Amino acid sequence: MQTRLSEAYKDTPRGRDADAILRTCVHCGFCTATCPTYQLLSDELDGPRGRIYQIKDLLEGQPITAATRTHLDRCLTCRACETTCPSGVEYGRLVDFGRELVEQQLPRPPLERLKRYGLRKILPYPRRIGALLSLGRLFRPLMPPSLKQKVSPRQQTLPSAGPTGLGRTMLVLEGCAQSVATPRTNAAARRLLARLGIDLIAALEAGCCGAVSQHLAAPEEAKTFLRRNIDAWWPHIEQGAEAIVVTASGCGVMVKDYGHLLRDDPNYADKAHRVAELAKDISEVLRDLPLPRDQFQPNLPRVAFHSPCTLQHGQQLNGVVEGILRRAGFTLTPVDDAHLCCGSAGTYSILQPELSQRLLTDKLAALQGPGPEIIATANIGCQLHLASRAERPVMHWVELLDRYGASR
Repeated sequence: MQTRLSEAYKDTPRGRDADAILRTCVHCGFCTATCPTYQLLSDELDGPRGRIYQIKDLLEGQPITAATRTHLDRCLTCRACETTCPSGVEYGRLVDFGRELVEQQLPRPPLERLKRYGLRKILPYPRRIGALLSLGRLFRPLMPPSLKQKVSPRQQTLPSAGPTGLGRTMLVLEGCAQSVATPRTNAAARRLLARLGIDLIAALEAGCCGAVSQHLAAPEEAKTFLRRNIDAWWPHIEQGAEAIVVTASGCGVMVKDYGHLLRDDPNYADKAHRVAELAKDISEVLRDLPLPRDQFQPNLPRVAFHSPCTLQHGQQLNGVVEGILRRAGFTLTPVDDAHLCCGSAGTYSILQPELSQRLLTDKLAALQGPGPEIIATANIGCQLHLASRAERPVMHWVELLDRYGASR
């Protein structure tokens, strides 16, 4: 499409990036067919093409309105539109920039600002979110059902694997919410990879990947998380760590973007690029390792796999986990509209609860309809969101492999 950016943006690095993205869009409309919010609301302004036009208007100097903010807020950033787009429009980066502009130029009402500030100051910090979860679990019996379902039960974990002594080492991102809400995931990953001769080590100084701040229009705050993680990982990278393994697909897509996000930082650009190269979803590691069926128990349960948007659209790894599970001997049940978001989407389930619950209803119907015994997924947010209303157990797929391993 043609653009005429205003003087405020046309000669800035971010403005030039946004302009390049806008110009790749040929407004064909293919994206609307796979946009969850467009499917629910049937409003062009709540689809990718409509949001692109709204961001174009902002960059060309049109006034920012509360309606524009609402339409951008409703976007899940699921990036299903990127998978569908024949022109390669980098919509996720564009919508992040659009939200930043709106946040800067149109202050939110005080309660909205407080809620978003609270999310940024609690979710990325394991001790803070852990304390909040402990409090919620204490008072869970007294809560109404709508609130009770949001409090995940405490997970008991088995001991992690000891060093293999085989010399292969990879870093693992412990993360923030996952480390306290579902600690079984990384414990299972350690045991599973240890059986395959790989030690997973965590850099204690690393933490949140920065996605919460990035997607809540606080990019400079996000970069502080990026730099801290790079500093924590770098000594291990210099000592030969083969990869940075990420078991939460939402964090994985963020870490793989470190090189882009810090490309203008003279002190971190090269290191960020290297970190992005080393970042691997755990499915990328296991895809290339032997997982013969005789390593797993017989009579494995039927599994419905929910592929998170960050796995299939953000990282473009659709089908990889499914292939690993089938290779291990699991039977996967069919999932209708598997490309559509479950409604978790980071903080979306908190900030857009009505739309989130509608998407969750549709997703659970698609997952549970064919009668699986277990629902598996690859992202902490999806796991907690699905488990809040699912009639089947919900777990990370790596925990599934670990639980049914023959050597357990």
